Amino acid sequence: MSDLAYARIEELLVCCELKPGRFLATHDLQTLTGLGRTPVHQAVNRLATDTLVIVSPRHGIQIAPIDLTRERLLLQLRRDVERFVIRLAAERSGASQRNQMLHIKRHLIERGMEMTMQQFNVADRRIDQLFLTAAHQPFVESSLRPLHTIFRRVSWIYHMHMANNVRLQDAVDLHIAVIDGVANGDVDAAISASERLMDFVDRMLDVLEREVAPTLLDCSLDSFDDTALILKP
Repeated sequence: MSDLAYARIEELLVCCELKPGRFLATHDLQTLTGLGRTPVHQAVNRLATDTLVIVSPRHGIQIAPIDLTRERLLLQLRRDVERFVIRLAAERSGASQRNQMLHIKRHLIERGMEMTMQQFNVADRRIDQLFLTAAHQPFVESSLRPLHTIFRRVSWIYHMHMANNVRLQDAVDLHIAVIDGVANGDVDAAISASERLMDFVDRMLDVLEREVAPTLLDCSLDSFDDTALILKP
Protein backbone atom coordinates (compact mmCIF):
# COMPACT_ATOMS: atom_id res chain seq x y z
CA MET A 1 0.00 0.00 0.00
CA SER A 2 2.94 2.32 0.66
CA ASP A 3 4.27 1.66 -2.86
CA LEU A 4 0.82 2.34 -4.31
CA ALA A 5 0.55 5.62 -2.38
CA TYR A 6 4.01 6.64 -3.59
CA ALA A 7 3.11 5.87 -7.21
CA ARG A 8 -0.18 7.79 -7.05
CA ILE A 9 1.36 10.86 -5.44
CA GLU A 10 4.29 10.68 -7.87
CA GLU A 11 1.87 10.77 -10.82
CA LEU A 12 0.05 13.76 -9.34
CA LEU A 13 3.42 15.50 -9.01
CA VAL A 14 4.50 14.76 -12.57
CA CYS A 15 1.32 16.09 -14.19
CA CYS A 16 1.32 19.09 -11.83
CA GLU A 17 -2.11 18.32 -10.42
CA LEU A 18 -0.11 18.87 -7.25
CA LYS A 19 1.40 22.18 -8.29
CA PRO A 20 5.05 22.92 -7.50
CA GLY A 21 5.18 24.94 -4.29
CA ARG A 22 1.71 23.95 -3.07
CA PHE A 23 1.18 23.38 0.66
CA LEU A 24 -1.17 20.65 1.85
CA ALA A 25 -1.76 18.24 4.72
CA THR A 26 -1.59 14.46 4.97
CA HIS A 27 -5.39 14.17 4.92
CA ASP A 28 -5.43 16.07 1.59
CA LEU A 29 -3.18 13.38 0.10
CA GLN A 30 -5.37 10.68 1.62
CA THR A 31 -8.35 12.17 -0.20
CA LEU A 32 -6.47 12.49 -3.49
CA THR A 33 -5.06 8.95 -3.42
CA GLY A 34 -8.00 7.20 -1.77
CA LEU A 35 -5.59 5.54 0.68
CA GLY A 36 -5.21 5.54 4.45
CA ARG A 37 -3.02 7.62 6.70
CA THR A 38 -0.25 5.05 7.27
CA PRO A 39 0.63 4.28 3.62
CA VAL A 40 0.36 7.97 2.71
CA HIS A 41 2.60 8.93 5.62
CA GLN A 42 5.15 6.30 4.57
CA ALA A 43 5.00 7.50 0.97
CA VAL A 44 5.52 11.12 2.04
CA ASN A 45 8.63 10.11 3.98
CA ARG A 46 10.04 8.45 0.84
CA LEU A 47 9.10 11.42 -1.32
CA ALA A 48 10.83 13.73 1.12
CA THR A 49 13.99 11.60 0.95
CA ASP A 50 13.74 11.84 -2.85
CA THR A 51 13.49 15.69 -2.53
CA LEU A 52 10.09 15.63 -4.24
CA VAL A 53 8.27 17.05 -1.21
CA ILE A 54 9.35 19.15 1.75
CA VAL A 55 7.97 18.29 5.18
CA SER A 56 7.79 21.09 7.75
CA PRO A 57 6.41 20.71 11.31
CA ARG A 58 4.90 24.21 11.09
CA HIS A 59 3.64 24.31 7.51
CA GLY A 60 2.81 20.68 6.72
CA ILE A 61 3.79 19.22 3.36
CA GLN A 62 5.00 21.33 0.47
CA ILE A 63 5.32 20.02 -3.06
CA ALA A 64 8.92 20.82 -3.93
CA PRO A 65 9.13 23.89 -6.18
CA ILE A 66 11.06 23.55 -9.43
CA ASP A 67 14.50 25.11 -9.08
CA LEU A 68 15.96 25.23 -12.59
CA THR A 69 19.47 25.87 -11.28
CA ARG A 70 19.28 22.72 -9.16
CA GLU A 71 17.67 20.76 -11.99
CA ARG A 72 20.50 21.72 -14.32
CA LEU A 73 23.01 20.37 -11.80
CA LEU A 74 20.97 17.20 -11.31
CA LEU A 75 20.92 16.71 -15.07
CA GLN A 76 24.70 16.25 -14.96
CA LEU A 77 24.20 13.50 -12.37
CA ARG A 78 21.41 11.92 -14.40
CA ARG A 79 23.55 11.98 -17.54
CA ASP A 80 26.33 10.02 -15.82
CA VAL A 81 24.06 7.51 -14.07
CA GLU A 82 21.95 7.05 -17.20
CA ARG A 83 25.05 6.31 -19.26
CA PHE A 84 26.04 3.61 -16.74
CA VAL A 85 22.58 2.00 -16.78
CA ILE A 86 22.19 2.18 -20.55
CA ARG A 87 25.55 0.49 -21.10
CA LEU A 88 24.68 -2.36 -18.73
CA ALA A 89 21.18 -2.74 -20.15
CA ALA A 90 22.55 -3.00 -23.70
CA GLU A 91 25.09 -5.60 -22.57
CA ARG A 92 22.91 -7.66 -20.23
CA SER A 93 19.29 -7.52 -21.41
CA GLY A 94 17.74 -10.93 -22.09
CA ALA A 95 15.50 -11.98 -24.95
CA SER A 96 12.28 -11.32 -23.03
CA GLN A 97 13.41 -7.84 -22.01
CA ARG A 98 14.50 -6.99 -25.56
CA ASN A 99 11.13 -8.16 -26.88
CA GLN A 100 9.36 -5.89 -24.40
CA MET A 101 11.56 -2.97 -25.43
CA LEU A 102 10.82 -3.54 -29.11
CA HIS A 103 7.10 -3.80 -28.33
CA ILE A 104 7.22 -0.36 -26.69
CA LYS A 105 9.28 0.96 -29.62
CA ARG A 106 6.60 -0.20 -32.08
CA HIS A 107 3.92 1.40 -29.90
CA LEU A 108 5.79 4.73 -29.92
CA ILE A 109 6.31 4.57 -33.68
CA GLU A 110 2.66 3.74 -34.39
CA ARG A 111 1.06 6.04 -31.80
CA GLY A 112 3.66 8.76 -31.32
CA MET A 113 1.91 11.36 -33.48
CA GLU A 114 -1.33 11.10 -31.49
CA MET A 115 -0.08 10.33 -27.98
CA THR A 116 -1.01 12.53 -25.06
CA MET A 117 1.65 13.59 -22.60
CA GLN A 118 0.16 11.27 -20.00
CA GLN A 119 0.26 8.28 -22.37
CA PHE A 120 3.85 9.07 -23.28
CA ASN A 121 4.82 9.17 -19.59
CA VAL A 122 3.31 5.73 -19.05
CA ALA A 123 5.46 4.31 -21.87
CA ASP A 124 8.50 6.22 -20.60
CA ARG A 125 8.13 4.75 -17.11
CA ARG A 126 7.87 1.23 -18.53
CA ILE A 127 11.03 1.56 -20.59
CA ASP A 128 12.98 3.16 -17.73
CA GLN A 129 12.02 0.24 -15.49
CA LEU A 130 12.98 -2.24 -18.20
CA PHE A 131 16.40 -0.64 -18.54
CA LEU A 132 16.95 -0.74 -14.79
CA THR A 133 15.84 -4.38 -14.59
CA ALA A 134 18.05 -5.36 -17.53
CA ALA A 135 21.05 -3.58 -15.99
CA HIS A 136 20.83 -5.86 -12.89
CA GLN A 137 21.94 -3.06 -10.57
CA PRO A 138 19.05 -2.49 -8.10
CA PHE A 139 21.19 -0.09 -6.05
CA VAL A 140 21.01 2.44 -8.90
CA GLU A 141 17.20 2.51 -8.98
CA SER A 142 16.90 4.44 -5.72
CA SER A 143 19.01 7.20 -7.26
CA LEU A 144 17.63 7.23 -10.79
CA ARG A 145 13.89 6.91 -10.14
CA PRO A 146 13.51 10.30 -8.38
CA LEU A 147 15.66 11.91 -11.08
CA HIS A 148 13.27 10.53 -13.70
CA THR A 149 10.34 11.96 -11.74
CA ILE A 150 11.98 15.37 -11.42
CA PHE A 151 12.56 15.62 -15.17
CA ARG A 152 9.18 14.18 -16.14
CA ARG A 153 7.62 17.05 -14.20
CA VAL A 154 9.85 19.56 -15.98
CA SER A 155 8.98 17.93 -19.30
CA TRP A 156 5.27 18.12 -18.50
CA ILE A 157 5.46 21.88 -17.99
CA TYR A 158 7.61 22.28 -21.10
CA HIS A 159 5.26 20.35 -23.37
CA MET A 160 2.01 21.63 -21.87
CA HIS A 161 2.90 25.32 -21.57
CA MET A 162 5.24 25.89 -24.51
CA ALA A 163 2.85 24.36 -27.04
CA ASN A 164 3.47 26.90 -29.81
CA ASN A 165 7.06 25.82 -30.36
CA VAL A 166 7.11 22.26 -29.00
CA ARG A 167 6.39 18.85 -30.50
CA LEU A 168 6.06 15.78 -28.32
CA GLN A 169 7.22 13.81 -31.36
CA ASP A 170 10.77 15.13 -30.84
CA ALA A 171 10.92 13.50 -27.40
CA VAL A 172 9.29 10.33 -28.77
CA ASP A 173 11.92 10.03 -31.52
CA LEU A 174 14.78 10.45 -29.05
CA HIS A 175 13.38 7.72 -26.81
CA ILE A 176 12.91 5.40 -29.78
CA ALA A 177 16.61 5.81 -30.62
CA VAL A 178 17.66 4.84 -27.09
CA ILE A 179 15.35 1.80 -27.09
CA ASP A 180 16.67 0.74 -30.48
CA GLY A 181 20.29 0.83 -29.33
CA VAL A 182 19.64 -1.06 -26.09
CA ALA A 183 17.34 -3.67 -27.61
CA ASN A 184 19.89 -4.41 -30.35
CA GLY A 185 22.78 -4.65 -27.90
CA ASP A 186 24.60 -1.76 -29.62
CA VAL A 187 26.29 -0.08 -26.67
CA ASP A 188 27.77 2.83 -28.64
CA ALA A 189 24.49 3.63 -30.40
CA ALA A 190 22.53 3.37 -27.13
CA ILE A 191 24.89 5.70 -25.25
CA SER A 192 24.98 8.16 -28.15
CA ALA A 193 21.16 8.24 -28.22
CA SER A 194 21.05 8.71 -24.44
CA GLU A 195 23.45 11.66 -24.73
CA ARG A 196 21.22 13.28 -27.37
CA LEU A 197 18.24 12.83 -25.05
CA MET A 198 20.10 14.52 -22.19
CA ASP A 199 21.08 17.36 -24.54
CA PHE A 200 17.39 17.75 -25.41
CA VAL A 201 16.52 18.02 -21.70
CA ASP A 202 19.26 20.61 -21.27
CA ARG A 203 17.78 22.75 -24.07
CA MET A 204 14.36 22.28 -22.49
CA LEU A 205 15.67 23.83 -19.27
CA ASP A 206 17.02 26.77 -21.27
CA VAL A 207 13.58 27.42 -22.76
CA LEU A 208 11.83 27.22 -19.39
CA GLU A 209 14.37 29.57 -17.85
CA ARG A 210 13.69 32.18 -20.54
CA GLU A 211 9.98 31.84 -21.12
CA VAL A 212 8.00 30.14 -18.37
CA ALA A 213 6.08 32.12 -15.75
CA PRO A 214 7.76 31.77 -12.32
CA THR A 215 4.43 30.78 -10.72
CA LEU A 216 4.36 27.61 -12.85
CA LEU A 217 7.58 26.59 -11.13
CA ASP A 218 6.47 27.66 -7.66
CA CYS A 219 2.80 28.48 -7.12
CA SER A 220 3.58 29.90 -3.67
CA LEU A 221 5.13 32.94 -5.32
CA ASP A 222 2.95 36.01 -5.52
CA SER A 223 1.81 36.93 -9.01
CA PHE A 224 3.97 39.56 -10.64
CA ASP A 225 2.50 42.98 -9.89
CA ASP A 226 3.28 45.78 -12.34
CA THR A 227 2.33 48.34 -9.74
CA ALA A 228 5.39 47.32 -7.74
CA LEU A 229 7.48 49.07 -10.39
CA ILE A 230 5.74 52.40 -9.97
CA LEU A 231 7.97 54.76 -8.04
CA LYS A 232 6.05 56.66 -5.41
CA PRO A 233 7.08 60.21 -4.58
